[in-house]
Amino acid sequence: MDLHFGDSKPSDEERAAVDALLGPPQSSWEGADRSDADLRWARGGRAARDRRDLLLPGLHAVNDRIGWISEGALDYLCRRLTVPPAEAYGVATFYSMFTVKPRPATVLHLCTDLACASAGAADLCAGVEVRLGPGSGVGVERGPCLGLCERAPAALAVRAGDPVRTAVSAPATVEAAVLAASAPDSAPEEPSAALAVPQAGQDGLVLLRRVGVVDPASPDDYRAHGGYAALRRAFELGPAGVIREVTDAGLVGRGGAAFPTGRKWQATASQPDHPHYVVCNADESEPGTFKDRVIMEGDPYALVESMTIAAYAVGAHQGYLYLRGEYPRALERMSHAIEQARARGLLGDDVLGQGYAFDIEIRRGAGAYICGEETALFNSIEGYRGEPRSKPPFPVEKGLFGRPTVENNVETLVNVLPILTTGAPAYAAIGTGKSTGPKLFCVSGSVDRPGVYELPFGATLGELLELAGVRTRLRAVLLGGAAGGFVRPDERDIPLTFEGTRQAGTTLGSGVVMAFDDTVPLPRLLLRIAEFFRDESCGQCVPCRVGTVRQEEALHRIVARTGAAAADDIALLREVGRAMRDASICGLGQSAWNAVESAVDRLGAYE
Repeated sequence: MDLHFGDSKPSDEERAAVDALLGPPQSSWEGADRSDADLRWARGGRAARDRRDLLLPGLHAVNDRIGWISEGALDYLCRRLTVPPAEAYGVATFYSMFTVKPRPATVLHLCTDLACASAGAADLCAGVEVRLGPGSGVGVERGPCLGLCERAPAALAVRAGDPVRTAVSAPATVEAAVLAASAPDSAPEEPSAALAVPQAGQDGLVLLRRVGVVDPASPDDYRAHGGYAALRRAFELGPAGVIREVTDAGLVGRGGAAFPTGRKWQATASQPDHPHYVVCNADESEPGTFKDRVIMEGDPYALVESMTIAAYAVGAHQGYLYLRGEYPRALERMSHAIEQARARGLLGDDVLGQGYAFDIEIRRGAGAYICGEETALFNSIEGYRGEPRSKPPFPVEKGLFGRPTVENNVETLVNVLPILTTGAPAYAAIGTGKSTGPKLFCVSGSVDRPGVYELPFGATLGELLELAGVRTRLRAVLLGGAAGGFVRPDERDIPLTFEGTRQAGTTLGSGVVMAFDDTVPLPRLLLRIAEFFRDESCGQCVPCRVGTVRQEEALHRIVARTGAAAADDIALLREVGRAMRDASICGLGQSAWNAVESAVDRLGAYE
C-alpha cells in the first residue's frame, strides 16, 4: 500500500497524546528524531497490520486531549500505526464525536431526540445557544439520544484536556447546562443509577436486584451479594454444560433480534479456527434505550462476571467491551471494575485459580448508531469505518479479526448469571414458553415515573404503563424505539413478548416503551425519526443512503400540504419504505420506515 503523508506536523500536545497510548516511536519512520532512530527501519507486514485496531483509541486520545483532530495529529497517528492517512481520515469523519475542523476545547452536546424533544429540548437548545454564543469558548452541538431518557431533557459537557472532563446535566435547565459547560468540575454530581430504577430494592427482582443495593465500586460487596457464584458454577459444569444450561433456559438475545443465545455460543465453540473472541455490545444508541447504561453504572461486576462465563463457554481468552462514547460514568465504573477484577484474580492468567485465562479490553464508541450492528461494531474495533458487512459468513464463523466471535449485549449477558445460579428449569419457568426469563424495559416520555423496569415476559403493556404512572390524554406509545412501531393507547393488552408483539403487528425491539400525550406534535416526532435515520445511515448501500433522505423530504412536504398532494407523498413513502426494507444491507435501513408506517396506519397521523 502507498502511504502519502502531508507536511503538517503534530503539536507537542498531540504527539504526547498519541505517545501516551502507543509508547515512544521506535524509528524515524514512526516520527522519532533521526538522531534517536534509523530512518531505514520501519515496522511493517503483520506487525503493522496487528496495530490497525489501535486507530480508534488513538483518535480518542487526540480528541480527548485537544478537542479536535488536526491534519498533523492524524498524520502522526498514521505513521505510528502504518495506516494510510486517507483511510484514517475516513474513519475520523465517520463518528459524530470527532471533528477534523478546529472547535472549542469545551463542547456541550444537547439531545434533541424523542424523549428530550417531548420534554422541551427545543426551548433548552434555544436558551443555551443564546447564553453560549460566539466568544463563550464553548461549542454547542445538537445531536441524537444521549441515553438519559429517564431524565430528559439531557445535556453532556465534554472539556478536552489531560484528563478530559465531563459533566452531565439531566434533567437540564438552561442554567444547569451552562454551568456544566462552563465549570464541569463544579457541576452537581450525577445522581445514583438507582434513581433510574423505580423498583430498586424491591423483592423479586432478578437482573436489577443489586442496583442501588451494592456499592458499584466494591468487588467485596458484589461477592457478598451473590457475586461470582455463577462463575464458580460454570467451572463445575464445564464449557459444554454451561452452553447446555443456557440453551435449556431458552435465553434469546435482548438487543432486538431475539436469536437463541445457546445456539450462538454452541456454533462459536464448535469452530476449529482459533482464537475465539467475546464481544459485549454496550453501544446502545437506540433512542429511548438506557438499560445497559444503568446495569454498567449500578452493577458493573455482573457484566465482568457474565463476560467471563461466556468466554469460558466458547473457548475465548480475550473479550472486548464496546462501550458507547456518550457514557462517561459507565466508562469510569467499568474501567474500575475490570482493574479490580484483575487485581483480585477474577481476570487474568488464572481466573479464580482454575487455570483459565481471560481478560477484557474496553473500546469506546464515538457516536455512531450503526455500530450497534454487530459486524459494523467489529469493523469499528478493527480500525475501519463502522459499516456493516455482508453475511454470510456469520460472526460465529468469521467475526472480529476474522475469527469466530460471540457478540451479545449487556442485558443478554447478565441473564446468564441467574440461569447458572438457579438452574435452567427455574429460569425457563419465568415468562412464557417462547419468551423466557425476566425482561428490562426502558420507559420514558409522558409518564410520572420513567426509568428501567424489570418484568417477566408476558406482562402486558398496560401493566407496565400502570407501574410507570402513565398520564391522561395518552396519544400514542412507541415500542422498540425509532426502529420500532407505534401502537394506540387502547392497545394496552398487548403482551410484552417477542411473539406477542409480532402478532399485534409491532415489535418489542430492545425494550423501549415511550409514551406520548396529546401535547406532543406527532408529525414533528415522525420528522425527527426520519432525521435520525438520515443522519445515522452509514451510506454504504443505496436503498438506505437514498431512501432515508427521500423519506425525510417527503415528511417535510407532508407537513405543509394536505389532500391529494399529501396522499401522493404517503404513497411515495410506502414505495421507498418497501425498497429500504427489502434491499438494505442491515437492520438500520430495513427498519427506518417502521415507525412512520405504523403512525400512518395505526394512528392516522396525517388524517
